[in-house]
This record gives sequence, structure tokens and C-alpha cells, in this order.
Amino acid sequence: MDCMQEKKPQMGSIIREHCSNELVEWSDRMTNHDTRITSAEMAGLWGQYMNDTAAVCVLSYFMTKVKDEQIRSVLELALSSSEEHIQYLKGLFEQEGFPTPAGFTKQDVQLDARPLFSDAFYPQYLKLMSVLGMSASTLALGLASRSDLVIFHKKVLSEAVHLQKVVSDVLLDKGLYVRHPYISTPTDVDFVTKQSFLGNVMGGKRPLTAVEISNLRLNIETNLIGKEMMMAFAQVARRKEVKDYLIRGKQISTKHITVFSDILLDNDIPAAMTWDATPTASTDQTFSDKLIMFHVSAMAAAGVGNYGSAIAASPRKDISLKYSRLLTEIWLYAEDGANIMIDHGWLEKAPQTPDRNQLARGES
Repeated sequence: MDCMQEKKPQMGSIIREHCSNELVEWSDRMTNHDTRITSAEMAGLWGQYMNDTAAVCVLSYFMTKVKDEQIRSVLELALSSSEEHIQYLKGLFEQEGFPTPAGFTKQDVQLDARPLFSDAFYPQYLKLMSVLGMSASTLALGLASRSDLVIFHKKVLSEAVHLQKVVSDVLLDKGLYVRHPYISTPTDVDFVTKQSFLGNVMGGKRPLTAVEISNLRLNIETNLIGKEMMMAFAQVARRKEVKDYLIRGKQISTKHITVFSDILLDNDIPAAMTWDATPTASTDQTFSDKLIMFHVSAMAAAGVGNYGSAIAASPRKDISLKYSRLLTEIWLYAEDGANIMIDHGWLEKAPQTPDRNQLARGES
């Protein structure tokens, strides 16, 4: 049974029903399960907790600023899910003797800061976050073996799928949903018969496939969201090195949008995105620099994954080469971000195996 009602959001709050029987099953299986948590399961649970505590900070702030009641309902839905996940995970960590990650708290957000985004930004942000949530939950679900953890990740995935649908409905209602390009419907099934289908770096470029178009548009969209976020974060960050890092990230996103748009335009495919969610002029401290860096690092990591998937799905050599070059740029950017976080003691360490050589030398 689906825990989430498939109901189009109305003005006011969205009615969110929880599957009480499944929640009871979580508790029963957690207390009666003797199987240790595997390394893969640790990774999924730790990552989920970190992401949800960050989400609660960001969504709580959005809730204090949003004016549109329909958009508020979707934010309530996302916030409620993250808070539930945190509550469950804290209980699980305590049961397993697993140290609860520090994550993020109310100290990382200033709810009384002036609005940093317009209402148009919130559903676009949630749409991207729901897609990233589906990706992370799918991986965690595929790697989980304990039945209680399978149930948990299945519920998280179901909620992300439902959130994506609800957000899409809101965007359609508000006239903010930007559809991917249309292409002609094929008249028959066809097979590749010539090596020229792969193209080459300099010329002989065949028309784009639907898969290549969808990846290009997805990466334009994610870079647009990333650009808006880094513009806003740069305005409210406190440390100069963080501000400089965010400005650099905005420039990278702008360049990548241009590269992907040019590929589409060169193939007579529209590349324009019509929604506008430019940040406000607020410079109030809104989020801690620690939370900002975590958020940007998570998006950079998602970008690396997206570009890697696009390379695998893009047989045209010139496109794959561009993705490879841009992927390297993101990877280096993410590494510089990690160094900033390490320098300030913000990078929380994921669970790891003991250093056997260190133990053998009697070092702690």
C-alpha cells in the first residue's frame, strides 16, 4: 500500500496520511532484529540522516518566507517527511549503538533573516531535490538486506516519488513547469548500421537522440538551480573564501549551461528555460557557512553523477568529450570545497573501517 495519497495539491495544506501498520512493523523489526548493519547500510543511513537534517534547516526557513499557500503545502509535505526520517533514524542509531551524526541543527539557520528567494524558486528546488532523493534512495534500497531497512528506504523512495509528482502538479498549475523539447515520433524501428553514428570529435555529427537531449536538458536545469543557489548563498555567506568559492561555482554553472545549450541549438533543439527565480537582494546571514558548503558539495557530487551517466548514454564522441572535460572541472571544484570544509572542521566523517596498520602500531 502506498503511504502517500495520490492527490493533487489544493490551496491550503496537503493531507498527508501515514501508514501506521508499516510504522509499527518498522519498530517491531528494529527491536527483534539481531543482524548487524552492513557497511553499505551504514552508508545509506548516515547519508540519509545528513541530508535530512540539512533539509529540515532549509525547508524550515522556506516555510517562514513562502506566501503562496499551494507552494506552502508542498514545503510542509517535504519538511514532514524529513522530520519523520530523522526521528526514525535516531531511534535506530540508539538501538544499534551507532553514534548519531552531528548533522545540522537550528544553529545552522536564521529563521528571522529576510527572504532570500521568491516563491517561484521553492517548487523548482523541491523538484530537483526529489529527483536526487529518488536516486539516493534507489541505491540505498538496492544495497540494503535487513528487512527493516528495506522497508525504511522503500518508504523514503515512495515519498520522494510522491513529492516529485505533487511538485510537478504545482508547477503546472502556476505555469512554471518547463517541458523538455518535443521531437518527431519515429515511424518505424531502426538499427545502427554505420560507425558514423558515433561521430567524431571534429565533424560528421549525426542528429541528437532523445536520450542525449534529455540528459542535456536535465543538466541545463540542474545548473540553473545551482547557479541561483550559489548567487544567493554568496550574498549571505560570512567568510570571504566561501563567498569566492560560491562565485566561482556560479561562473562554472553559467559556462556549463552555455555549453549544453549550444549543443542543443546547433542541432535545432530549443534550449531556453523560461522560469525566473532570481534571488532577492538580502544579505542577512541566513544559513551557516558549514550548511552552505555541505549543500554546494552535495550538488557538485550529484553533478559528477549526472555527467557520468550522460557520458554513458551519449554515443556521440564530441558530446562525451565535452562531458568528460566539464566533469573534471566539477570534480576539481568539489575537491576545493572539501578542502575548505576540512580547514574549518565542517566535514563530518562518514563511517569507515579501522586503520589496521595504525592499530598494529598501537596508535589510537
